[in-house]
Amino acid sequence: MKKTLAVLIGLTVTAPALADEAVNIYSFRQPFLIQPILDDFTEQTGIETNVVFAKKGLIERVKREGKHSRADLVLTSNFSDLVQLDELDLTQTIKSEAVNENVPAKFRDNEGQWIALTKRVRNVYSSKERMGTQAHLSYEELALPKYKGKLCTRSGKHPYNLGLVASMIAHHGEAHTKQWLEGVKANLARKPQGNDRAQVKAVKEGLCDLALGNSYYFGKMIQDPAQQSWADAVNINFPNQDDRGSHINVSGVVMTKYAKNPENALKLIEFMTDNKAQNMYASVNMEYPVKPGVELSSLVASWGNFKEDSLPLDEISKYRPLALKLIDEVKFDL
Repeated sequence: MKKTLAVLIGLTVTAPALADEAVNIYSFRQPFLIQPILDDFTEQTGIETNVVFAKKGLIERVKREGKHSRADLVLTSNFSDLVQLDELDLTQTIKSEAVNENVPAKFRDNEGQWIALTKRVRNVYSSKERMGTQAHLSYEELALPKYKGKLCTRSGKHPYNLGLVASMIAHHGEAHTKQWLEGVKANLARKPQGNDRAQVKAVKEGLCDLALGNSYYFGKMIQDPAQQSWADAVNINFPNQDDRGSHINVSGVVMTKYAKNPENALKLIEFMTDNKAQNMYASVNMEYPVKPGVELSSLVASWGNFKEDSLPLDEISKYRPLALKLIDEVKFDL
């Protein structure tokens, strides 16, 4: 009956019914990624975990449940969700010397309301056949007239692009960013659509020559026989290596305001930011660890070292509302 109910409401529940003595997790991150980490945590600590997974709606659920929510933690797949949970007053402060040692300050909230767990780059993919390597390309150059009709991307309002636009505002201001958005829109080969992988597929099919996409999707396509030809058709480029570095987005975690088991929840956060879990994230999902010194997967390492934007995520988050406003003003998705 529980399984049937989970299907009806669009949620996947793993492990037994939620229990007070366990760490209860609402997760946007897929079970295949986090379950091995949670299983290892339980093996090492004896603390059970239960997961409710959904692609959307978990923030609304936590808000609706209020003090009756069973969630101790929420795992997000992007930075925007971390900020939204904080802005809705659904979080509590994470206080841990271990977490502070594991996670650089720019990848955690300065008031301790959220912690990043993995990093991903907002890359530019270029057609090997028509563009070659674009090693020195910048995000700013995507607005140049010479790229008219050559660029593909997903919706400007998607959190991955919203974060990039917010970072542009942080670096260049509102007026410059609006002009940049207008230039990027003018260079689109088609209306924004699909996900990041769909943009690389479009490059392979000759619909465009350049595409915006997150780094870990490149690894996923390489490992997927049905999509390997898409990845083979492009080079992965790390923008702005000649100046500020490439834009970074993150997945992360918050402890909920009404967590019933905060002590064990904190132990799990500490575990997820330490070496073994960070390495598991890196090897399973082709992401970059937030903890310095953790080994990358061999595939990700083969893409080479790169300079990342040093701007703290806290600073970028201030400009998310303005970024959304500008995206609407230029009618980016229309």
